[in-house]
Amino acid sequence: MNTTNILFTCAGRRNYLINYFKEALQGNGIVLAADSQLSAPAMVDADLAIQVPSIYSSEYIDKLKALIISHEVSAVISLNDLELPILSKHKDELESLGTKVIVSSPDVIDIAFDKWKTFNFFKEIGIDTPKTYHTLKDATNALNSGKLKFPLIVKPRWGSASIAIDVAENEEELQLVYQLQRIKIAKSILKNASSVDIEKSILIQEKIDGEEYGIDILNDFSGNHFGSFIRKKMAMRSGETDKALSVVNSDYAEIAKKIAEKTRHIGNMDCDFFVSNGKVYYLEMNPRFGGGYPFSHEAGINTPSIYISWLRGENSIEKYNNFKAGLMFSKCDKIIPIKKWE
Repeated sequence: MNTTNILFTCAGRRNYLINYFKEALQGNGIVLAADSQLSAPAMVDADLAIQVPSIYSSEYIDKLKALIISHEVSAVISLNDLELPILSKHKDELESLGTKVIVSSPDVIDIAFDKWKTFNFFKEIGIDTPKTYHTLKDATNALNSGKLKFPLIVKPRWGSASIAIDVAENEEELQLVYQLQRIKIAKSILKNASSVDIEKSILIQEKIDGEEYGIDILNDFSGNHFGSFIRKKMAMRSGETDKALSVVNSDYAEIAKKIAEKTRHIGNMDCDFFVSNGKVYYLEMNPRFGGGYPFSHEAGINTPSIYISWLRGENSIEKYNNFKAGLMFSKCDKIIPIKKWE
């Protein structure tokens, strides 16, 4: 059997994914982690850690090419929303070197990254989603006409990792928070992405009260739906799921399947939805592994093993799906020493 080497880009803090893939490989391949900082926690557990330029550097893609060739990389997996458009754009170029870049098409990445397009996508395919406006004037008009009411979510149109999300409880707060958003975006890593349309870079969204869920929607590498794995969020911390309960619900899964078939995304897609008064409201699509994946994994779906099977041309993967409902897990903090990589 040929070895399978996996390269994680923008590895960051996702140690669990590094270790899940190492376990799945069973020694028949290595896991490489690339990041602009050698002190990124995920680097510690990788078989090999490599420092790379910023994703916005003109040298970034050339560096990835060199890594793919020198380490015979079988697959490239990004863990960062901001990098997905870049990898998607250069997918064919990178795959010509003999690797598999597990990233969706540019159109899917664009819809998912641009939350205004996400809102319109859900509306077009008949999936409920919170009322959303991309100008302060439109939101104010909706408030005055009674179509919208406080509290409201104010967030970046091109967002990642819950950066700069605020809640406005009244008109005064809405005005203040909207201006604060402009300042936050200008100072954050979202600055480059938001420059596409800076005047419409902030969204004002209806706040849904209800139970919050996350879901991993898994497609194969040709965009065919395999399955969906649901978790009820029991606690949040810094924009990520901190505690969750595994759920099996055919109605929720059917909606997820509809999204999968419409997008034909590649690999795992992490989504968020609320359930309020019996209605399911989808908020976001993140076509990558998200911070909630460990809850799905520990509840019985082994996506790393599925990925590796697909990469090796193996289709007998049902043995890796033992997902069960009613299992609760919680994250906890851990201190690790940082290696000094050469």
